[in-house]
Amino acid sequence: MNYVYLLRCNDDSLYCGWTTDLDARLNAHNSGRGAKYTRSRLPVKLVYHEVYADLHDALSREWHIKRMSKAEKESLLRGTAYAD
Repeated sequence: MNYVYLLRCNDDSLYCGWTTDLDARLNAHNSGRGAKYTRSRLPVKLVYHEVYADLHDALSREWHIKRMSKAEKESLLRGTAYAD
């Protein structure tokens, strides 16, 4: 399975990524082995994820979420966002 996820960083920003192992990726982020963006914003907390069987679908969704404004991402978390 492929996961697209959102992390809430210590500075209240949101980080979007994708992985095939959600637990391992979250542990990597919180141990400073994740994305450069999250390394200086620890700890991070998983606040949202979507599951995809197809890698292309997951990467496409990640691309769309990364281009959302913070307000749009917050709306997604509340379940009131548009689906792109």
